[in-house]
Amino acid sequence: MAAGGRASGRPAKKKGPAKGTGGQRRRSLEGKGATPPAEMRHWYKEKARAERIAREERGSGRRPGAARPQRRSEDAPEYIGGRNPVLEALQAGVPCNALYVAQRIDNDDRVRDSIKIAAERGIALLEATRDKLDRLTEGGVHQGIALQIPAYDYAHPSELIEIAHEAGEAPLIVALDSVTDPRNLGAIARSATAFGAHGLLVPSRRSAGVTGGAWKTSAGTLATLRVARAANLTAALREYRDAGLFVVGLDGTGSTELADVDLLGEPLVIVVGSEGKGLSRLVREQCDVLTRIPMRAAAESLNAGVAAGVALYEVARHRRP
Repeated sequence: MAAGGRASGRPAKKKGPAKGTGGQRRRSLEGKGATPPAEMRHWYKEKARAERIAREERGSGRRPGAARPQRRSEDAPEYIGGRNPVLEALQAGVPCNALYVAQRIDNDDRVRDSIKIAAERGIALLEATRDKLDRLTEGGVHQGIALQIPAYDYAHPSELIEIAHEAGEAPLIVALDSVTDPRNLGAIARSATAFGAHGLLVPSRRSAGVTGGAWKTSAGTLATLRVARAANLTAALREYRDAGLFVVGLDGTGSTELADVDLLGEPLVIVVGSEGKGLSRLVREQCDVLTRIPMRAAAESLNAGVAAGVALYEVARHRRP
């Protein structure tokens, strides 16, 4: 064998991958490319969905992991949960279809009175598991009892004026602009009933409706106060003005204090906006007066329900004989 040479009987090795490997070893050393961003990874959507659900549960007050509300059809029934709200609704004569009572419930006077009133009114009495009550009340606190009420039958906006005329009174209507919390609607209904308003007006979109939460907060007053719904709130306010009503908008930037408005004794629509956004531009343009509620500097704004209550009290004071 020559110096530096190979053994004479061995074939020379060929460069490249061995037969049958398909170049796998070489490809195994190649990079996988740039790391994909988070939104392209398979687990991202599920994680984002879980975080969104957690935020909604924290904001709505539902217990974590409780049944989440499903999109309802217009004619779906609503449910009121809780011993005091159920009893108040039954005592107020709220229209209802069935009373659900948990199995092996710890009875007290409220439960017994609710069952008694339901039996006297011929309302179906049904036994339910705690899980079912959780689902019916969408994870709310039901204390083992819930009341099923039919979908609300909204009035036409013109009907609220007719109610005032039949009572021989100057119309007083409360309109809600972008108020999305049903509890605010219920609270405003209580104030409207207490101070003699003839009804509430809500838009059909992007607004709270008469749901179980609204019934619960209203303490039964929605059984006697009519709520009208308008496809277009701005158009409905324009029609009220054409019918002779004045429109007063509650707005923190209003130039006139509420007590100084000289229209409070006239046929009136009070418009209440959301706490965060206030009145929308188109609604503001339909107002005859933009008024503010004077407050100390430390308070930035009022909850929609509180603002409506203050305004309704001031109107009632002006209209007092």
